[in-house]
Amino acid sequence: MMSLSTNNSLTAAAQTANKKINAPAGIKTTADAANEALAAKSSSGMGQKDFLTLFTTQLKCQDPLDPVKNEAFVAQLAQFSQLEATTSMSETLKTYVDSMAGERMMSSTNMIGKTVAVPDAPVVIQGGKSAQGFVSLPNGAEGVKLEVYNDKGQLMATQMMGAQKMGDMPWIWDGSNDAGNKVPDGNYFFKATVVSQGKTANPSVNVLSTVTGVNQAVDKTIMLEVTGGKSVKLTDVQRIGS
Repeated sequence: MMSLSTNNSLTAAAQTANKKINAPAGIKTTADAANEALAAKSSSGMGQKDFLTLFTTQLKCQDPLDPVKNEAFVAQLAQFSQLEATTSMSETLKTYVDSMAGERMMSSTNMIGKTVAVPDAPVVIQGGKSAQGFVSLPNGAEGVKLEVYNDKGQLMATQMMGAQKMGDMPWIWDGSNDAGNKVPDGNYFFKATVVSQGKTANPSVNVLSTVTGVNQAVDKTIMLEVTGGKSVKLTDVQRIGS
């Protein structure tokens, strides 16, 4: 992208040349064409090809009796060199970013089968196995209530906990409802209600889930697929276990 000062200098040069060429009415001069091209490009930005077009137009339309000074000519060449270097650097950086994204994708496959803490992930109950996780309490709590809902939004179980110290409060659910009966296999969702420093909040419930796959989003973000069908950004994972 050419600097604003370069745009201004070329505009002034084209306008000056246009004044010095007395073309018949209705005839478009080279400077006129340059001005129109510059106006069309002003909203979308100017690239390397546009710079060359205006630069050569300026040379063609300069007054032979008052040519562009050597200092101005050298300055514009320096600006062109800077533009060319910036364009090349941008292309090189894009290639590097793409290659790094591929390497991150390959290295992230090592996460498959690992246990990770995923905020608000579904709790998968299967074969009577217990689920576990934690709730982050940076200021501790006077009391915590955990509620478990099925995929239809029906309340299945409630856990009441007393005062908690600051830090991560672990929880374990054996898959039993409030009546003491085992719930059917499926996905369940936790909701935490925390009373801390006299205020009530609903922080995220982190669920320890198994990574089942890895994919890459359009913006090159690495996503981990976990049990229960949820995908989470690799950067959002707070804990990794075996």
